[in-house]
Amino acid sequence: MKYFNLHTHKSTNQPNVLEVVNQYPQEFEGTIPYYSIGIHPWHIVAERVEADLAIIESKLKEKNCLAFGECGLDKRIEIAMELQQTVFEKQLLLAQKYNKPVIIHCVAAFQEVIATKKKLNSTVPMLIHGFSKNAQVAKQLVDNGFYLSFGKYLMSNPALEAVFKAVPTDRIFLETDTIKEGIETVYELAAKYKGVSVAEMQELVNQNFNTVFNQINSEPNKL
Repeated sequence: MKYFNLHTHKSTNQPNVLEVVNQYPQEFEGTIPYYSIGIHPWHIVAERVEADLAIIESKLKEKNCLAFGECGLDKRIEIAMELQQTVFEKQLLLAQKYNKPVIIHCVAAFQEVIATKKKLNSTVPMLIHGFSKNAQVAKQLVDNGFYLSFGKYLMSNPALEAVFKAVPTDRIFLETDTIKEGIETVYELAAKYKGVSVAEMQELVNQNFNTVFNQINSEPNKL
């Protein structure tokens, strides 16, 4: 059984790992097996948004593009929230058009992300990557149909154990993002926190993968 890594910035090409490598439209690497692509709020350039969206749309048509993103909202950067919101909405509409799950970067803007999902009546799966907040925020997101992906902060913040335990198993994904540890290490800790074996954690994520990602291809992906 393979490991699934929802979000990473570096391809490891391990035969037992299916990983979604984050890509940016202006720095696209065509040799990466599976990827997501989007405009990260940190990298919004107002004059380039339409050109970036055109590149993204061309890639969304490819089968090895598993997801849209990362994209989202970040209140702790200097880019105006109005511009971030506009770019986020345009990307969600594209994701809906091509029926792609969305990997979301969210910092201090969870209410706005939830409100945007409702405003656009988005039905594609939305996954909050790098979740690090409390159980109340986690519950609110899950109740509004979001998935939560854990990795970097799960490894570094013991307080997240209780949050992770409380999240329903059918709403969990795991990732490495930028940490040096491999995805196997994340699975080991996640399995420990949930009180299951690594094989059982693999099966749980496998089921979530099939639920979220098999809708995007006529030939289903398999872990």
